[in-house]
Amino acid sequence: MESYMGIDTNKKDWKYRLGAIRECNNTAAWAMAEFIDETPAAITGALLKEADPEGELPEEALYAALMAGISGIDGDDRELSDYFSRAVKCLDAAEYASNQYLTTINFPNATLGNWKFTHYHYRPYEAFIRDDIQVNEDTREIPQVGYFRERFTYPAVEQNGREWMAVKPSEIASMQPVIDVVSGNVLTFGLGLGYFTFMASEKQDVLHVDVVERDEDAIRLFTEHILPQFPNKHKVRVMKSDAYDFMTRMTGDSQDAYDYAFMDLWHDTADGLELYLKAKKSEAKLKRQGIGTTFLYWVERSLLSAWRWTRFDDIIATSQNEEEALTKLTDSALAKLAETYSSSAGIFPA
Repeated sequence: MESYMGIDTNKKDWKYRLGAIRECNNTAAWAMAEFIDETPAAITGALLKEADPEGELPEEALYAALMAGISGIDGDDRELSDYFSRAVKCLDAAEYASNQYLTTINFPNATLGNWKFTHYHYRPYEAFIRDDIQVNEDTREIPQVGYFRERFTYPAVEQNGREWMAVKPSEIASMQPVIDVVSGNVLTFGLGLGYFTFMASEKQDVLHVDVVERDEDAIRLFTEHILPQFPNKHKVRVMKSDAYDFMTRMTGDSQDAYDYAFMDLWHDTADGLELYLKAKKSEAKLKRQGIGTTFLYWVERSLLSAWRWTRFDDIIATSQNEEEALTKLTDSALAKLAETYSSSAGIFPA
């Protein structure tokens, strides 16, 4: 029997069971987020050695167990402990350090007004988010947590002393599926430090990459210090515009048609869900106009997770059985539902 805080998640009442899974998701996600925010370096090589002097246990399993224990998870709660064991992975620092963007782009130690190029680092065994969440068929959501055995340094830009943007392992991993897919004429909304733009421009089957960015400082930092280092900078064009205004001007004319568009306007789900829903509605309008651009979204699984739990109670209430509910709770169904969302009226269609 699988249980969480006395809740039988195998119980025959499917509504009860799905509700219990939601509670497990929330508890695991909050526990991991709190660990990463407050005590990310609590686990060290010395602690792992002390906990397993003979090295008999798999390191990732031991790390996950220690992380769960420090997070206050009862060791006898096998279900919640399983979230941690599925989440944790030791990453290869050399593999990330050899990333083409990181080996090509040289970040100057320069300050430009309120902006500063700098580098941050992860300490050995420090925990961090490594990728977008994993979603199982039963709606269980597994955060993706990583660590390196050695110190890992990555580039960043600060604004007024606070991190504004960075090229972290999580960004590298979460953008890779999009980079693998795009080809032809590519449009991207949101510039950042140009990681996606660089990687897309390096693909032989990508002809052009147009970037839509509204922040003049971001454009200046990129065009003056980063873009000149691109091997294929001739493929890249940066346009100053609001993303949603630009979408209203998109047409299907051959001279400005895009095969793919990538939306990367948010830092995380906290500020991203409303932006995502707005973009999905605009995407649906473009489709109705006959524009065939394929739209892709950064960390879409995490955004759809937030959307899933916003819609959860209504979906459960209007579903006749578990199969119907699980179908409505899938990423594909939720992404379709997002196209009909009206933020101004606060309407969420049933």
